[in-house]
Amino acid sequence: MHPDTHLQLHHLRAAELRAQAETHRLATEAKRPSELRARLGWTLVEVGLRLATPNPAVA
Repeated sequence: MHPDTHLQLHHLRAAELRAQAETHRLATEAKRPSELRARLGWTLVEVGLRLATPNPAVA
């Protein structure tokens, strides 16, 4: 392969990889859980734990 052609292909591939990395970075940032989502999740955990533990005997 001619060196100039090889270099041009290298530049094109590097640009594609940079674009993919930027897309991945933006998608990762968008997936961060919001505060409301985190609070809801912990509330569901708490409710689940209350349902899973036996109630003390009432006399």
